[in-house]
Amino acid sequence: MCKSNLELCARPAWVPYREGMPRDTLTREQIVRTAVELLDAEGLEGLNMRSLGKRLDSAATAVYWHVNNKDNLVVLAGDQVWDEIRLPDLGTVDWLTAATQMATDLFAMLTRHPWLVQAFASHVLYGASKARHDDHSLAVYEAAGFVGAEADQAAASVFTYVLGNALGASAAASLTRRLSRDGGDAEEQLEETMKQAADVAAKFPRLRARLETPAAEYGAAPDESFEFGLRILLDGLEATLANRSRT
Repeated sequence: MCKSNLELCARPAWVPYREGMPRDTLTREQIVRTAVELLDAEGLEGLNMRSLGKRLDSAATAVYWHVNNKDNLVVLAGDQVWDEIRLPDLGTVDWLTAATQMATDLFAMLTRHPWLVQAFASHVLYGASKARHDDHSLAVYEAAGFVGAEADQAAASVFTYVLGNALGASAAASLTRRLSRDGGDAEEQLEETMKQAADVAAKFPRLRARLETPAAEYGAAPDESFEFGLRILLDGLEATLANRSRT
């Protein structure tokens, strides 16, 4: 019976007990920080407790004292990186400046952590840091003059624009890892595949004209495409408010 060993009772039933297990030498913060590093290097598919334990120089089973499972760890890591986005003071900057800064920081964060884009498709991501970001984002669009559901629509429009632009970096990172895991030279394989894609593109005049430009690279876009699109999107939101005030 577990009454004779409170330590044994406290652990999940499926985690084997080991005398002297170094659970007290780890903290959740340390585990999550290391998980972010592993995810940055290996992506979602490379995250497992064995690899994480190796990076922590600890038994993989010790991690389970602090996190429930891999999915829980992804959620915790996913929430932590939202702290990298600055939340501008709406008392000192106008809404357009604030919206631009938050969108730009979000784009930079997603390209630093391309696994997070993948995680949106397979996990329900939540936590205090993400909630703080989302709440401030709504405050920005409410400060602009959007009310209720319109503030939600404005914030969602900008968020999905940023997320869509981050897909290129996420796809490139994921593809490079997959090609490397298959045992070949990822750069060489990608170059050969892009040559085949160029042969197909050469049959179409507008694509053919762009084959020698950066736009022809996998997952690439012309310089400052993100800034160009963001400016147009925010200008459109500003015009919507201006048109409303004239009616």
